[in-house]
Order: sequence, then C-alpha cells, then structure tokens
Amino acid sequence: MSRFTTSLRQTLRAVLTDRYAVVLMIGAVVLYSFFYPAAYRHQVASNLPIVVVDHDQSATSRELLRRVDALRTVRIVAQPATLDQARHALERGEAEGILLIPAQLERDILRGGAGHLVLMGNGAYLGRASWVLGGVAEALTAFARETAVSQAAFMGAPQPPPITLVQRPLFNTLEGYGSAIVPGVAELIVHQTLLMGIGVLLGTRRLALGRRLRFDLPTLAGMALGFGIIGLLGLLYYAGFTAWVQDYPRGGNPLGQVLGGTLFIAATVAFGLFVGSFFATRERAFQVVIACSIPLFFLANLSWPAVTSPPALVALAHLLPTTTGINLMVRLNQMDARLGEVSHELWTLAALLVLYGALAVWRLGARGRTPLA
Repeated sequence: MSRFTTSLRQTLRAVLTDRYAVVLMIGAVVLYSFFYPAAYRHQVASNLPIVVVDHDQSATSRELLRRVDALRTVRIVAQPATLDQARHALERGEAEGILLIPAQLERDILRGGAGHLVLMGNGAYLGRASWVLGGVAEALTAFARETAVSQAAFMGAPQPPPITLVQRPLFNTLEGYGSAIVPGVAELIVHQTLLMGIGVLLGTRRLALGRRLRFDLPTLAGMALGFGIIGLLGLLYYAGFTAWVQDYPRGGNPLGQVLGGTLFIAATVAFGLFVGSFFATRERAFQVVIACSIPLFFLANLSWPAVTSPPALVALAHLLPTTTGINLMVRLNQMDARLGEVSHELWTLAALLVLYGALAVWRLGARGRTPLA
C-alpha cells in the first residue's frame, strides 16, 4: 500500500478516534448547525421599544398611535411630555426610537395641508434602528393614505399617483437578518473547526514526538486529502441540509458549489497545515483560532461593505481563504451566481491554494519519513 493511501487512512482514523478532533471537526459542525441559527429563527426584530411625544393630543394622533402600537416590530413604552425627555430615554437605552407628533397635526390634515411627523432612530445599533424606522414608516405611510379620504371631504378626491412602486426582494425573500448573516457564518464555522482540528492533530503528534514534524510529499498529500474530505462534507452539510432545515435561501448553483467549495476547503487545509505547523501543543490551536473568528468574519466584508474599509486592510484580507470563500459560497448558493460571475474568486482561491500549499511543504516537508500516526 502506498504511503499516500496509508496516510489518508491514518488521517481519517485519527480524526475519528481522537476525542478532541471528533468534537471539533464533526460534533461542533453539527451542533452549530442547529444552535447558531436558533438565535435568528424569527428572522426579523420585534417588540423594539420606542417613545412617543404627542403635542397634538387629538383624535387623529391617538388613532395614529393605535396603529403604531399594533405593529409587531415596535411597542410604545412611554409618552414623555417633551422631546428632551424622549432623547434622554434614548440615550439611557430605554428606547430604540422616537416618534414626534407636532401640534395642530389634525388641523393641518383636515384643511388639506401636509401633516409633518418626525421619526428618529438610535444610530448606535444600525440593525435595530433600521427595523424601527422601516416598520414605523410603513405604518405612517398607510395612515397617510387613509387620511386622504378625510381630506377629500374638504378638497375633493385626490389624484392617484402616476406610478406605484412595488418592491420585491430578489434573494433574501424574507428580508431577515438570519438569511443575510447565517449562510456566511456557516462557511466560517467550517473553516475554523477545520483549522482547530488540523492544529489539534499536528500539535498532539508534535508533543508526542518532542520535535518538529516532517513528512514526505505522499504522506503530506494523504493528510491534506483526509482533512479536505472532512471539511468538504461539513461545508456541503451546511449549504444543503442545514439551509433546507432552517429555510434559508439555497440551491442556487449546485455544481458551482461543489467546485467552489472544493477550492475553498483545499485552500483552507493548506492554510491550516501551514499555520498548524507552528503549534507546539494542541491547546495553542484553540487559543489562536477562536480569538481570530470574529476578525475573520468582519474582514470578509459580508456584513460590512468593503468600500468603507481601508484599502490596505481589504488587500490584506484577500490573503485569507475566508474572505474569498465566504463570499464565493454565498453567491453560489444564495444568489445563483454562474461560474463566470465568480471567476475572480475561483482564481483567488486557486492562488491561495498554491501559496499556502508551498508554505505548508516548506514547513512540514520531509527530510526523512515521519508517518502521522
């Protein structure tokens, strides 16, 4: 039996028999597929507190408040007498938004004029502010259409708008936070658990031998393929089964996902072998990889646009497999991108595979034969 085949079998056996490796590379992937999306199962924010300053105190303003309080997105928690009191409640974190109803709102509407409302959100939390402003604005718009009936009694029937805008989301059909974030985090989970698993196995072997690890090329290639099989199965598990169970957008380009996912996992394995070669103990893999998880996600620019990031940081981020891999898999699975539309990402991952593969061979390349187990 060739050294390549022997190394592949030993790597798979090591993953399945090492308690820490099983928990990291298999158990954590399955656990996170149910645990992490649970926080976003409602997809949209609800019951966000707002305060209302009603200077009109009319039947119209009371009807408006009844409509707003009936929204699922927000709930009215207080009605302070002044705008300063409302602003202090916002600053103390007691509310996410302020609705100001000026005096004489009802009189202006009944006279055929334009009533003015002021809506403010807490910009410290952009996601919450967006839901507050969007939800309340929708209720105000619906209320404004109904007031046109009252105005018609005095001014005549208003003319219908020449254009009606109908908005339909293309990919994130629920317009939910979970559908926007969880698919990208899934790729990061697979990446990080794979890195930790590689680091744990290499660190364990190095600690047992008491020296730096060295492998010949067939043995190293067998190790890489073994890790790659585990990682690819985890990635496809998230892209297929988990997305189906959690009802996230999925199934855009299955063949593209296999090709892109294979390149992503291959680059991740090469990166993991290179980085793992520096771990003298298995515990070091946990410390380093876990600490880097959040920075890696933000560097992927999935939740933060790249145009607002420093150019040098964006360029540096492309040296990480996660930056390209996360965006590639989201575009293929959620956005139905074709291979020609993601060719740049595919070539980038191929380049990273070559780069980190060469570095891994440099760090772990054999000067003698040393089997994994």
